[in-house]
Amino acid sequence: MKLSALLKDMDILRNTVSGDPEIGEVRYDSRAVQPGDLFVAIRGYETDGHKYIPSALEKGAAAVVCEQADDGVPAVITENSRRALAIIGANRFGHPACKLKMIGVTGTNGKTTTTYLIKHILEAQGAKVGLIGTNQNLIGEEAIDTERTTPESYELHALFARMAEAGCTHCVMEVSSHSLVLDRVYGIHFAAGAFTNLTQDHLDFHKTMEEYRKAKALLFTICDKGVINMDDPASEKMLLDATCPIETFSAKHDTADLVAKDIRLHADSVDFVASAGEGIARVHLGIPGQFSVANALAALGVCRALGVPLADAAAALKTAHGVKGRVEVVPTGADYTVLIDYAHSPDGVENVLRAVRGFTKGRVIALFGCGGDRDRTKRPKMGAIAARLADFCIVTSDNPRTEQPEAILADILEGMKDSKTPKEVLVSRPEAIRFALGMAQKGDTVVLMGKGHETYQEINHVKHHLDEREVVAAYFGK
Repeated sequence: MKLSALLKDMDILRNTVSGDPEIGEVRYDSRAVQPGDLFVAIRGYETDGHKYIPSALEKGAAAVVCEQADDGVPAVITENSRRALAIIGANRFGHPACKLKMIGVTGTNGKTTTTYLIKHILEAQGAKVGLIGTNQNLIGEEAIDTERTTPESYELHALFARMAEAGCTHCVMEVSSHSLVLDRVYGIHFAAGAFTNLTQDHLDFHKTMEEYRKAKALLFTICDKGVINMDDPASEKMLLDATCPIETFSAKHDTADLVAKDIRLHADSVDFVASAGEGIARVHLGIPGQFSVANALAALGVCRALGVPLADAAAALKTAHGVKGRVEVVPTGADYTVLIDYAHSPDGVENVLRAVRGFTKGRVIALFGCGGDRDRTKRPKMGAIAARLADFCIVTSDNPRTEQPEAILADILEGMKDSKTPKEVLVSRPEAIRFALGMAQKGDTVVLMGKGHETYQEINHVKHHLDEREVVAAYFGK
């Protein structure tokens, strides 16, 4: 593709590229540059692509898109190279997002399950749906591994193109706060968006809860319609910041547009009556916990915004199932239960432990840690919550990344120092899991929190294979 075609509709301050070269591929990682490629220098959280312009040119880049460049560099100068990358991606792949009905879900917790529920409902209506999220990306039933909740803009458009080519009519995606602030979804317009909740997370990036909230609220400036969880304290400000029509959902307030009534929580499911302007519908969802009611309401609200009748959407949820790593039951054959959950924030830990407490006949044994190089202030809070809601706590490593695991554990333990709840501290996560399984008794529930769908442990920039399901299976000789 010619450089000029890639740059269409881009705001260009200066262009020092000679002619209109044919571009091989678009790269924003200088290490991947091949002769004839276009290198886009973007500013990231940990590094700045502008530092690697010389390296990209040495490798044969035909041109560079950037915000500043030295004299003599064949450069297209723009005010915001992240937005430029998004525009280039859309041009490169023929604006595939315009060929799909786009649905975005944002919030701290519940995004993954909500997107899967929306996908399930829409497919019951005959649609072919692509999905982009934390666990994996899906084109219909074809699974594609993912490294972040919301991919970089160029990868996003590549995925949209594959979805459109495969006959998808809809794409439902998790929209992270990072992606909104860093312009990964720049230029994408959503038919509908949903806000699940806001609890402490990612303050290493956003610095304050208000900045974190404002990042989430950006979704509702690029949607035709939005649905917002009225039960969340942030909802009032989210409603004020929204520029699109909004409907609310609630399990507590009858004033919401969509309300859950007669809620019944079971060990393996939830039941409730969904009430909206057009009537009521009974809902059964085979995922336990009060948070499942909120996730179901969010999915129902989005699908209503897309024109799916409430009764049809509710009926579809009867056949929906849980997501890998979200209150996932691990088969063991033991007389106690083992669950894996992605809970990695204070609210996530509280939600899953409260849900488990609701159906556990014996003790709740909580195994958890905290990620390194992330918000330190949530660590003691997670420790305090686990100590308050569990009968026994096992504090262990999560993804330490570049931090010393012992330092992370010390932060967690600070929040547990005044608790009488018994605990064990084991740095090795496999050892900690085996300890939990060894101490569990009839009727207990062991909750392995933090890793969820992940099958690795990241230590000093290296990902080591660690699938908790395999550790459990090996313990039981399976």
